[in-house]
Amino acid sequence: MSRVMVAMSGGVDSSVAAALLARDGHDVVGVTMKLWGGESDSGCCSVSDVDDARRVAQQLGIDHHVFNFGDDFEEFVVAPYVADHVAGRTPNPCVECNRHLKFDKLLRRADALGFDLVATGHHARRVPHGSGHRIARGADAAKDQSYVLYPLVGAALDRTLFPLGDMTKDEVRRLAGEVGLRTANKPDSQDVCFITRAQGRSSFLGNRIPLRQGRVVDTAGTELGTIDAVELVTIGQRRGLDVGGPGGRRYVIGVDGPTATVTVGTAEDLLADGVEVTDLVWAGAPMGGRLGVQCSAHGAVCEADITVVDESDVSIRWAQPQRRIAPGQSVVLYEGDEVVGGGIVTG
Repeated sequence: MSRVMVAMSGGVDSSVAAALLARDGHDVVGVTMKLWGGESDSGCCSVSDVDDARRVAQQLGIDHHVFNFGDDFEEFVVAPYVADHVAGRTPNPCVECNRHLKFDKLLRRADALGFDLVATGHHARRVPHGSGHRIARGADAAKDQSYVLYPLVGAALDRTLFPLGDMTKDEVRRLAGEVGLRTANKPDSQDVCFITRAQGRSSFLGNRIPLRQGRVVDTAGTELGTIDAVELVTIGQRRGLDVGGPGGRRYVIGVDGPTATVTVGTAEDLLADGVEVTDLVWAGAPMGGRLGVQCSAHGAVCEADITVVDESDVSIRWAQPQRRIAPGQSVVLYEGDEVVGGGIVTG
C-alpha cells in the first residue's frame, strides 16, 4: 500500500477521504494547510477548522500535521485578488489556491517528506487518458468541483487521489455518521475563505486599497451617474447601479479599472458571441473543435466552437449567444465529463 498525505480542511469531505484511505490499508497522514492568518467564518481557514481536522485524525488513529503556508497564500492568492479588483477584473481565488498551494506547494512538501501520493476531499474523479490522466466530473453533479481543479494536470495529477469521486454528498455524510466522525453534520464551507460575512468584500478591499468612485456611462459614452467603488463592480451586475432613466434594466457590460469607468447596457447588450481566453492549461495536447464550456463553479455547460490560437490562447464562439464573462474569471473546456483544459478570460 502507498504512503498518502491527505489534505484535511476540517470539513466532512476531507475527513471521509482520510477515513476511506485508512480503511483501505494505506499509510495515511493528515495535513492541514494554515493559509489565512486573519478572520474567517466561511470554512477551511479558521482555527476551529484546524482543530476539527486534528480531532478527526485522532479518531482515525492517524498522525496530523499543520503546514503554515500563509506567506505563499498572501503572495499567490490574496495579493492577486486585490490587484485584479484594482484593474477591473473579477478573480477566482479558489482556482489560484488550487494552482499554487494545494497542487504545487503541498505536492512539493509531500515529495520532501517521502509520500507516494496526495489525496483531497474534492468531488471529482481522476480518469485514465493516454499515458496519463484527466480530471472528470464527480458523481454528485450538484457538488462537482472539476471546474476549480483544471490547473491540475500531468505528473501532479498522476500523484493525486480523489477518494470521493464516485460518491454523492449524502453518501459521504452517511459514511461519516457511521464511522462517528465529528464533522459528519458540519456545514459546507462557502464563499471566499478570507472574507467574513460580517466584514464583506467592501471592507476587505477597503482596508488594503483606496476604493475609487467611478463614472457610469452607457454604450454611447453618455454619463449616467457615479458609483461608490469601481473596484466592487463586475460584469453582469444590475443591483447598486442607481442610474435610473428610461430604457428598462441596465447591466454592467464593461469595467475599466484604470479610468474608473463602468459601462452599462441592456440585457441584449450583455450578450456576446464569444470570448477570448488566455493562460491555457491543457490536460494533453491543445484541443479545438466543438466542446462543452463552463464559466463558473456551478454554471451550466454551453456548447461552443474552440479555435486554438496558440498553446496559451483560445478563441471561443458560442453555439448560441451567452452573457458576457468578466475578465479574470476561469473558463474550463470539457470533452463529455472530462476536463481538457482551462484558462482565464482576457481583458
